[in-house]
Amino acid sequence: MQRRCTTPLMKSLRRFSSNSSTDKLVASVLFERLPIVVPKIDPVVYAFQEFSFRWKQQYRREYPDEFYKKYEARGKGDYKIDYKPASRITEADKTNDKRSLERALDRRLYLLLHGTTYGSPDGKPVWHFPEKVYENEETLRKCAESALQSVLGDLSNTYFVGNAPMGHMNVQPTEKADPLKRFFFKSQVIAAKNYNISGCDDFVWVTKDELLEYFPEQAEFLKQMIIS
Repeated sequence: MQRRCTTPLMKSLRRFSSNSSTDKLVASVLFERLPIVVPKIDPVVYAFQEFSFRWKQQYRREYPDEFYKKYEARGKGDYKIDYKPASRITEADKTNDKRSLERALDRRLYLLLHGTTYGSPDGKPVWHFPEKVYENEETLRKCAESALQSVLGDLSNTYFVGNAPMGHMNVQPTEKADPLKRFFFKSQVIAAKNYNISGCDDFVWVTKDELLEYFPEQAEFLKQMIIS
């Protein structure tokens, strides 16, 4: 006779997956662009490196003058290389174009959409992440992929980090909306400078600090969940 597992953990999992629950499950996607250039060194770290270099100079090995003459003569020829590093400040930075991925190159950027979504107060457009209510997808990860695909149209230049959500939030019920559980999945921009974003009134690419300003009520939760 086959026995069923009746541990507290399995009971809680069955209750979570039961269709009798009134909580809606929503898969949200934290779609990020990683830094393109190396972030600037913190002034404290720079000061320490400068001190360390000067300290080591006191004990550096002394070489004869002949060595330096040979070193300076290396690589000399008729050729000349003109190298000018690209500016860290782009045109999108100067104009504060938040619809462009070519801004804040030393920071992570996150995609936010403006439009109606599940749980919007009175059905009004709000800023939100790409998201979708879980229906009959095989997994919540598949639901998250569907949410991002509905915005981008194609997932070729994206990469989902892991199969499990990076965090979740319980949203309390209101007079016009049922309670819901919002699960966040991370996806990243891969080899793309622009996306044809649709299905929304507007969109922005924002840094973590800017993102928190869009969600003042959930700022503390997002601040802990998003590591950048």
